[in-house]
Amino acid sequence: MNTHTTVADVTDRIRARSAAARAAYLERLAAMAARTRGSDRMGCANVAHAVAAMPSSDKFKVVAERAPNIGIVNAYNDMLSAHQPLQHYPDLVKDEARHFGATAQVAGGVPAMCDGVTQGLPGMELSLFSRDVIAMATAVALTHDMFDAALMLGVCDKIVPGLLIGALHFGHLPTVFVPAGPMASGLSNSAKSKVREQAAQGLVGRKELMEAESAAYHAAGTCTFYGTANSNQMLLEAMGLHVPSTAFVTPGGPLREALTREAARTVLGYGTTLDGHAAKARGVVPPIGRLVDERAIVNAMVALLATGGSTNHLIHWVAVARSAGITIDWDDFAALSHVVPLLARVYPNGSADVNQFQAAGGTGYVIRELLDAGLMHEDVLTVRPGGIREYTHEPQLVDAALRWEATGASKDEAIVRPATAPFSPTGGLQLLQGPLGRSVIKVSSVPDDRHVIEAPARIFDSQEDLQKAFSAGELERDLVCVVRWQGPQANGMPELHKLTPPLAVLQGKGFKVALVTDGRMSGASGKVPAAIHLTPEAAAGGPLAKLRDGDVVRLDAPAGRLDVLVPEAEWAARPLATMPEALREANGLGLGRDLFAGMRRNAATAEEGAPTWL
Repeated sequence: MNTHTTVADVTDRIRARSAAARAAYLERLAAMAARTRGSDRMGCANVAHAVAAMPSSDKFKVVAERAPNIGIVNAYNDMLSAHQPLQHYPDLVKDEARHFGATAQVAGGVPAMCDGVTQGLPGMELSLFSRDVIAMATAVALTHDMFDAALMLGVCDKIVPGLLIGALHFGHLPTVFVPAGPMASGLSNSAKSKVREQAAQGLVGRKELMEAESAAYHAAGTCTFYGTANSNQMLLEAMGLHVPSTAFVTPGGPLREALTREAARTVLGYGTTLDGHAAKARGVVPPIGRLVDERAIVNAMVALLATGGSTNHLIHWVAVARSAGITIDWDDFAALSHVVPLLARVYPNGSADVNQFQAAGGTGYVIRELLDAGLMHEDVLTVRPGGIREYTHEPQLVDAALRWEATGASKDEAIVRPATAPFSPTGGLQLLQGPLGRSVIKVSSVPDDRHVIEAPARIFDSQEDLQKAFSAGELERDLVCVVRWQGPQANGMPELHKLTPPLAVLQGKGFKVALVTDGRMSGASGKVPAAIHLTPEAAAGGPLAKLRDGDVVRLDAPAGRLDVLVPEAEWAARPLATMPEALREANGLGLGRDLFAGMRRNAATAEEGAPTWL
């Protein structure tokens, strides 16, 4: 199948604009790869420190036998349900590595915070910046420079992008990502959301709400909605950075253990063939910096659009690409969105959870449909010698042996559909432009009759102010709620997920409602139209700071417009408001937020990926 013209054109445009930076990146990679092995290159005291705690047999392998040594970077903690299973993965990896004459060490751990815990709280202001902290912690771990390959153990929102950014700064190493999988299905996401809306209206109390939340989030594994964490896993599959179809296998069972062991074999250049033949040498795994090229980045973007994935990745994957010397922007996403069909309906884009998505065909089905339609590049490197086509197969255990079966037809076309009969002919994300700047909207979960909203603005300086106004009954009308001073430089760009229930209540009452903000919404943001990531942000002098109560705002997703219906001359002459001093002071103090002041000062724009390390 020939590559779709638009996909090819976007890829060529990215390649051209990235040529100088990518060439410099690959030159650095080649210089790092050309060095002798760490234990041969480093001084004896350095090596002795590095292997001091290893079993004697492993020390001998590293020093005398010059065996490969895998560096494990682990995001384990038992606060995050998704990362709790990772506790014992290093033991599995070490055991498997020894079967192939290799060794493995936990090179370091990275912090991993849960947005579900910090939503609506001050800690959420550290969330986006935690991605860069994780990238730096990954660099600290790998800087010991004793490793011939790496495994990245992590799953959730900022953790995978942070691990990937860090790994790409050590792009000379073969690297495989190792997930833990989703928790078993509990209370449905739609039922949970209904209780949240009832709580926002005061119809149920804390006891009922707590029971519902606990029934939804009840075990080890990722949350079962298709938010940022599970979007991460879809994108890693599309980039060929996992063992194939590893993303949505639940934790704790024999298949998950087999796939974790397979990750160790794969990064060493061994691996089980699709038809289940025993592990054997399958060739050298490409270093991650060569594997993640402009084609792999485009494949990830296409997979995001085809599944209606998290808007957070319009920030994260820009930063990921930059780490590999590649420059992408929201125009690239918009161009792809016009031709990439929506193939999946997973909550919040539908009623199914990720376990039902997996049962219906999952990542393998989506990737096959996109490849067959010419919407993904097939001529890409992956961590497997069979290339991206291996990722169209589903893993199974047959007589305790791992093998893969080709993904067949959709097992539920209410969840996944073929590219020839999609849910929508275009992708789930849309770029909006206008006098307020540039922003994005997730349209895949918004009802069609809400894709255009025109109403007076109500300006808020914080999400708490909006919630108070809702509770006071002040928002019972058509309106565009504007929440500003929420960008990276203002307060770290927190998610504003707590606004979803009250706005959904207003929409459910028949009012035309939209949100406009320079902040983020959760990857689980739902049915209320929201123009988010507005850039330039208000705190950096963006025109959002000109907006006043009563100004009529028009959000037109099909046209890609976000307009203010104020006479042009009046708009041009209107001064910018400034962030309230009390808000500015409160943003930077308490719960560790003062430690991140330098990151707020240095943060680039949302469209640039909001990196703090440029």
